[in-house]
Amino acid sequence: MGAGKAGNVTRLRRRDAAWLCVVAAATMLLARPLAAGDDRRLALLLDAQAAFTKVELAPAPALADASACVQTQAAALSVALPAEESDLQFRQGYCQLALAAVTRAPAAFADAAAELDRAGIAMLAWLARRAGQIAAPPAWDLSAPCPQPCQALLPTANLWLGWLAWRAGNRDAAAARFSANPGSGWSAYAAAVGAFDAGRYPEAAARYGETLDVWTRGQNLANPPLALRLAPPVDIPQLLTDLGGAQILAGQPAAAVPTLDRALESAQTARAYFLRARAKELSGQPEAALADYNLATRAAFADATGAASGEAHLYRGILYYRRKDYLRAEDEFSSALSFEIPPALRPDASAWRHLSAVASGSCGASRQFLEQSLATVSPYFPKAEAQALAAACRATP
Repeated sequence: MGAGKAGNVTRLRRRDAAWLCVVAAATMLLARPLAAGDDRRLALLLDAQAAFTKVELAPAPALADASACVQTQAAALSVALPAEESDLQFRQGYCQLALAAVTRAPAAFADAAAELDRAGIAMLAWLARRAGQIAAPPAWDLSAPCPQPCQALLPTANLWLGWLAWRAGNRDAAAARFSANPGSGWSAYAAAVGAFDAGRYPEAAARYGETLDVWTRGQNLANPPLALRLAPPVDIPQLLTDLGGAQILAGQPAAAVPTLDRALESAQTARAYFLRARAKELSGQPEAALADYNLATRAAFADATGAASGEAHLYRGILYYRRKDYLRAEDEFSSALSFEIPPALRPDASAWRHLSAVASGSCGASRQFLEQSLATVSPYFPKAEAQALAAACRATP
């Protein structure tokens, strides 16, 4: 090889080596931002995982932790690869649900439901809507997948299905749902109502009391667990009213008075005043009973949308009857039947009207009507008193 050709080869080799160095340097420069981007994405994913784990493992996630979890999932989603998005959306929706359970803000529940819908977690999205009192279908797709954190809330979703069945009047289906979560108090409540309807009043009072213990214990928790925060609502004043009524019929009117006192501390309902009046009457406190019949009348008028309230006239009629003002009482019971009145109270109003007529001296048709009406009255109507008065009327020459 000549000297000229050898020089050319050497120059080519030097040029190629230089070019390779340029390419290598450029590759390194280009790789640096990519590596930095990967490091940032990995850091965000790790932060998101840690924040979610903190919420997932806490029986009662704190507001700050739930909020931080929502923010870290959102940050990770901004740099996530397509394959990572679904899992992050589920975590964000779960943490948003935990946040909503603490704040009780409808918008927070709506955000949780929307995020869980995007993640395809139908049960939790449905639960978010139910807990947030947002329109939701009757149930979710039972065949839909549910990750492990979602599984822990399945008992709560079952309670909601039972609650919906109960409100729809399907008590057997509701009781079956409630029985899967006996510690919730709902199973005892269903048993109490069933016992009451069957006339087993001591058993009803006992089961209402059991329910009350569970529900008040849950309400008194300083930091209720997530499952309890998302459970169906409970009405303690109404439960106390039901318990007081069962105690009266179980032959425990003296015990019913403080029970109904507790109910009225939270909600001054006409029904609770009426039951307390009946309990005081049966406990030998006639004047105190009259005061409560008057309060029941006022509460019923206050709750009425208009001036007319059949329930209020019923209670005022009882007040007049106990004052032995039978003519005015009969007028009030007639008014009760003329105005809007709950269907369950109508038989009692009718029987009270006939009883007032008999008490005022009408021993003909009124006595017959009274005796016929006793077949449909509620257990709170003074049936034995009415029967005795009708018998005395019949014996009158």
